[in-house]
Amino acid sequence: MKNLLKATFLVMLIAVSLPSQSMTKPFSTNSSKPMDVPESQRLTNRLEEIKAMDKSNLSRPEKRELRKEVKAIKKTQDGGGVYISVGALILIIILLIILL
Repeated sequence: MKNLLKATFLVMLIAVSLPSQSMTKPFSTNSSKPMDVPESQRLTNRLEEIKAMDKSNLSRPEKRELRKEVKAIKKTQDGGGVYISVGALILIIILLIILL
């Protein structure tokens, strides 16, 4: 009876975790290319320049362009990552508890 309960619980967890995997962002292949050091340093320096600017005397379109530039730089510097769905994380924890 105990094994049947464990098997049923495991099947329910798998059923819950499958739909949540489709909600994660797909991994893009072009972001896996490592950025070279001079390019990264140049982008970091540009971010520091923008941060140090006096933005009070800029017009709205100029501020908007700066925001877009900052977002683009941060997006290129972001290294991506590994996404684990909530259901998969719960399943891993349950399996570790059962096995250990």
